[in-house]
Amino acid sequence: MPGCELPVGTCPDMCPAAERAQRERERRLHRLEVAPGWLQDPPRADPPRADPQRTVKEYSRPAAGKPRPPPSQLRPPSVLLATVRYLASEVAESADAARAEVASFVADRLRAVRLDLALQGAGDAEAAVVLEAALATLLAVVARLGPDAARGPADPVLLQAQVQEGFGSLRRCYARGAGPHPRQPAFQGLFLLYNLGSVEALHEVLQLPAALRTCPPLRKALAVDAAFREGNAARLFRLLQTLPYLPSCAVQCHVGHARREALARLARAFSTPKGQTLPLGFMVNLLALDGLKEAQDLCQSHGLPLDGEERVVFLRGCYVEEGLPPAGTCKVLVESKLRGRTLEEVVMAEEEDEGMDRPGSLPEEGT
Repeated sequence: MPGCELPVGTCPDMCPAAERAQRERERRLHRLEVAPGWLQDPPRADPPRADPQRTVKEYSRPAAGKPRPPPSQLRPPSVLLATVRYLASEVAESADAARAEVASFVADRLRAVRLDLALQGAGDAEAAVVLEAALATLLAVVARLGPDAARGPADPVLLQAQVQEGFGSLRRCYARGAGPHPRQPAFQGLFLLYNLGSVEALHEVLQLPAALRTCPPLRKALAVDAAFREGNAARLFRLLQTLPYLPSCAVQCHVGHARREALARLARAFSTPKGQTLPLGFMVNLLALDGLKEAQDLCQSHGLPLDGEERVVFLRGCYVEEGLPPAGTCKVLVESKLRGRTLEEVVMAEEEDEGMDRPGSLPEEGT
């Protein structure tokens, strides 16, 4: 509110001591937060103890009429950034939990990070750094879920809402004008890629200052969006293969749809009453698939028969679309782009070593 000066948090830990104690008593600790030695089979009778180095403040919806938390319960921007770094480096890379469980945990804790930030008087520049790192981490853990995520504890609809909420918080921070925000072009590009094909998202990006729109990350995102809208699969997938890791994570949710659209176009062009064959290797290259097996699965899931193991038959009347398009593994389009780096390194400094302004990185228009 105007004239209302917000406090700055003073909590030095990822989770306030009072919350740790309360969740211990109520047995609400996540297993990723429990101190070593307390997760046993059979379980111990006494409540698990929290590990202060692993326990992260959980999200709690602000209740109407409830007073604001005191500064001692709010983490300052430096602690929030350290919390995001921990989630990216330790939790997101954890081999002790399924990826769906990790995504659900990380999304909740990042939501608490955004709430802590909103309840205190942090400067826009330092707030943007926290929000950028949090959003990058969330995009990465969601992208890592893979095609079997719906059977895990992570709710895809809720995760999508959390990503959009993250974009909203960050873009509002940018809009307040206090900077500098060196990563803004990259994250405005991520916003467009995550909302590929959305008229509203494109309109919002086109309203940005020209100096932002001409930055390489946004130019590349606009080119991807144009190819997606035009149905130009060859250009689209060439562009997708040149994207760095985080933009690839952002656009991954649209890959299945784009491949289905391309396959439908091929079916309309090549299908004959007697059947016409096409090498699966051609489809692997055109659609940036992860190999012949994925090409076979894609064709068969759309009713197209195979001729041996290396050719697909486009037979008139066979092509069908049932349910959602296959998500695919996206090793070529996403996973391979880490190139030995950790998620923490990517989250904290994507733009420093993932430049998108390489000569020839944008194919010529019309190709």
